[in-house]
Amino acid sequence: MIKVSVLYPNTAGSRFDMDYYLNKHIPMVRGKVGPALKGVAVDQGLGSVPPGTPPIYLATAHLLFESMEAFGAAFGPHAPAIMGDVPNYTNTQPVIQIGEVKISG
Repeated sequence: MIKVSVLYPNTAGSRFDMDYYLNKHIPMVRGKVGPALKGVAVDQGLGSVPPGTPPIYLATAHLLFESMEAFGAAFGPHAPAIMGDVPNYTNTQPVIQIGEVKISG
């Protein structure tokens, strides 16, 4: 299982429309990648360490796929539409990391 993490940095002047992200962007992604998407979680940044410090990331999405090949086959054809939607909910450049899940739950 792989996890595609999309992190949205909290930089000066950055904005993030969580309502749009949850109600329009994520459903659009689900519809485009279909059953290859095994799970999704979205986190809203609350803070960092030490307590009271602003979050490093405004939001983070975690998308689960069976393999790199499954991710590539599902995401690749729709990448322009998915990435083209980014300006509709944020003005920050997302950082994407792909990792292999070693333990969960």
